Amino acid sequence: MTTFRVWAPRAERVEVVAGETRLPMHDGGGGWFDAEADVTDYAFSLDGGPPRPDPRSPWQPDGVDGPSRVVDHEAFQWTDHSWKGVHLPSAVAYELHVGTFTPEGTFDAVIGRLDHLVDLGVDVVGLMPVAEFSGDRGWGYDGVDLYAPNAIDGGPEGLKRLVDACHGRGLSVIFDVVYNHIGPGSEAVSAFAPYFTDRHDTFWGDALDYAQRGVREWAIQNAELWVRDYRIDGLRLDAVHAIYDDSPTHVLRELRDRVKAI
Repeated sequence: MTTFRVWAPRAERVEVVAGETRLPMHDGGGGWFDAEADVTDYAFSLDGGPPRPDPRSPWQPDGVDGPSRVVDHEAFQWTDHSWKGVHLPSAVAYELHVGTFTPEGTFDAVIGRLDHLVDLGVDVVGLMPVAEFSGDRGWGYDGVDLYAPNAIDGGPEGLKRLVDACHGRGLSVIFDVVYNHIGPGSEAVSAFAPYFTDRHDTFWGDALDYAQRGVREWAIQNAELWVRDYRIDGLRLDAVHAIYDDSPTHVLRELRDRVKAI
């Protein structure tokens, strides 16, 4: 049984959709809806509308337009229990794009070339963004489903195998994450809630509205996910100058504090 929870303050009713089954969700107040269901692939319907993927989907095996899939993060068998990381100020980092680093373009294929990076003297593998994006090819900076490792690259299990293998070879892993905009297909997220604001503009489109508590949690909990469930050693935040926040405490400060707490 899985507990589903989604922030959809614009909707009067929300349903969990699994195949032909629609399960009403409980309105918990504040725009939050929740339900328990024994399903693996799912989507949400807002006010009887078409099924939409979860804005916090952990896996999109059929791309940004397909159903979301439940991931049990406790099921993966990690082998890096003695890993303590490297000294970052003296480390040599290698920026790596999964899609072009090998002919296969997958997380598992990268594992086969890690010894090459060790021989080069690399200490840190800096992965360019791996979140699910529209289309088959890209540099990763137009992610839509920020919680879902790209299915083409190998999905959640493939990413965990890569991180585990890096640690086994003495390599730290840093993620490049993008919290300044959402790429093409952003309507899959914005249909649920006021994620964007016209108070600010970015070079890539509408700015995210971090004055909204739900939007802040969407970004901060994403950062927490990578550190907690994927054992990432650090995060590189893309274009922080374009992350606007008029709140008393900037979202990046809160994000940093909560990631450090983990």
